[in-house]
Amino acid sequence: MNDDPRLFVAVPLSEPARLAVADVVERIRAGEPEGRGVRWVRLDGLHLTLRFIGLSDEDEIAAFGEAMDRAAATIAPFEVAIEGAGAFPAVGRPRVLWLDVTNGRDALTAAAAALDDELAIAGLERSDRPYRAHLTVARADGIRSGADVARRLAEAGAGHLTTFTATEIVLFETIGGGGPARYEPLRRAELRAPAAVRNETAQAGAR
Repeated sequence: MNDDPRLFVAVPLSEPARLAVADVVERIRAGEPEGRGVRWVRLDGLHLTLRFIGLSDEDEIAAFGEAMDRAAATIAPFEVAIEGAGAFPAVGRPRVLWLDVTNGRDALTAAAAALDDELAIAGLERSDRPYRAHLTVARADGIRSGADVARRLAEAGAGHLTTFTATEIVLFETIGGGGPARYEPLRRAELRAPAAVRNETAQAGAR
């Protein structure tokens, strides 16, 4: 059995934004029928993933944390608006249910690209998937009620839900067992590029 931590890097939601999203999720959960439903994520660890890393040993954790620090030095704080909802691969046959990002999408894409560059220098293979900013709230693999929940989430998320300022990125460890996974922060890095860099960074991510 491999006991190495499973890591990812993400932008955590602010507490007011987390509470706004949690309110939407709890209202939808209250309308679910009894029995086996979709698997909602823990509402105390809501985040926007920038890069999944996977199993990593102690040396890799240190190297990837330093890479995250270097990336954060090139990123200025930015505004994020959460609005709208959807599902992968489709609302009618959902596997992952998510809330969408409107304002801040380009900045998140640029942040993911900057992080990918630094993680590659640290020895991690580059991501082979295009980045799509979204906030995962539930998983519905093979669950009959998934399509109905996805539709209700889309209705609830049709309007503006919340806005927050992203000020840091965090290296998280995923801890499973006993219900939904929880996410333990291992290292934080403040976004500290000058504000003038913000537009250049967002434009680079949009290309």
